[in-house]
Amino acid sequence: MQQISVLGSTGSIGVNTLDVIRAHPDKYNIFALGANKHDARMLAQCLEFHPEYAVLNDENAALRLKTALHAAGSKTEVLSGAKALVEIASSADVDTVMAAIVGAAGLDSTMAAVVAGKRVLLANKESLVMGGRLFTDAVSRHGAALMPIDSEHNAIFQCMPRQYESLQAAGIRRILLTGSGGPFRQTPLAALAGKTPEQACLHPNWSMGQKISVDSATMMNKGLEFIEACWLFKAQPSDIEIVIHPQSIVHSMVEYTDGSVLAQMGMPDMRTPIANCLGWPARIESNVEPLNFYTLGALEFTAPDFDRFPSLRLSIDAMKQGKDYAVALNAANEIGVDAFLNGRLGFTQIADVIAEVLESWRASEPDSLAAVKDADHLARESARAFIARVSN
Repeated sequence: MQQISVLGSTGSIGVNTLDVIRAHPDKYNIFALGANKHDARMLAQCLEFHPEYAVLNDENAALRLKTALHAAGSKTEVLSGAKALVEIASSADVDTVMAAIVGAAGLDSTMAAVVAGKRVLLANKESLVMGGRLFTDAVSRHGAALMPIDSEHNAIFQCMPRQYESLQAAGIRRILLTGSGGPFRQTPLAALAGKTPEQACLHPNWSMGQKISVDSATMMNKGLEFIEACWLFKAQPSDIEIVIHPQSIVHSMVEYTDGSVLAQMGMPDMRTPIANCLGWPARIESNVEPLNFYTLGALEFTAPDFDRFPSLRLSIDAMKQGKDYAVALNAANEIGVDAFLNGRLGFTQIADVIAEVLESWRASEPDSLAAVKDADHLARESARAFIARVSN
């Protein structure tokens, strides 16, 4: 019986994780749940799964949850704050940690799970985007296992050898990272500037939160995944190509030197990669609808348009430049997306914010999470300053 902490349990990845676990009560037990501030959803999760601990980062939300659980007769202990998230990620009683806290807020708890040698189901892509070398070095040093939850990275993982020293030694020519192109794949370029947050969040294939939906519309999400893939699979930027695949059926591919291309296919449902990582190396039921090849229709593949998706090009360039450019890229994007969602920026200005921050960035090689956070803070301040100038 695996003991599991789910960090980010009230978000879409967390909810899907609990749905998979719900189908396997004989295999998995929830030791702890962690989230930011959604106490109502956390209450329902606690009453169903009876974790030892429930952690909400927001102190007021944690107090409401504690009161409600006490009234319901629950024995779940409620904690609050970032330190408590670290504790449930690194507890000796935990085997597996789902790291699904979005953004830089998930860095400390994810690293704590790695240092504690856990099997880490990584859905917090910012961990590798911002601190790729720090995290991969820590995984090797502490004997942790890093399992990719993003559907694309999980697809690549499924198509790769179990062990390899390098892509070249494994006979791999290139990794093909697919992306749908989002809701604006065919929108006239002149019309992009006027797109609203509501339109940007209407992803054609996936149901996701606002931030990641906007990232999909700009294809920054694919840019971040590009950076993450380099760290996950010991790849250089030149080893990875991005392919637009609107149907989101082929989740990514690996091409070998003999001409073989292995592709992982499936419905666009996050329960598939979650089940793959939870059960690995075995296969477990995910309750995902199977593909119907008789009704599937045509599958399309095209090259990305960097004029339409400038954030994608900025991401690739940031990975090539190395040091802490990816930290600045991610921070500037988070601030830009937030400003767009709050009506302070136009859709196409998100990329302008990122470009401005990167152009003036004084790069260094971070040697600790503290250094990563310092760089993140500086980049956010630079992004806010730019937004204040252009939005006045």
